[in-house]
Amino acid sequence: MLNDPLFILVVIAVLIVLAILLVGVGTFGKGGEFNRKYANKIMRYRIGAQFVAVLLILLYVFLRRQGG
Repeated sequence: MLNDPLFILVVIAVLIVLAILLVGVGTFGKGGEFNRKYANKIMRYRIGAQFVAVLLILLYVFLRRQGG
């Protein structure tokens, strides 16, 4: 699996989603001006990154079931 470039891309996408989520939760917990200013933007980035990650996971599963 670690030799498969698509699997590595999926893992990277999931880690990016995790990083964005942790930044969002951290700023929400801390509060303050930064949270008020950037909370919605961070959430939009997370949703976009999740969308890409889910598409990559579905592509990976589809290609592996096809024997590719």
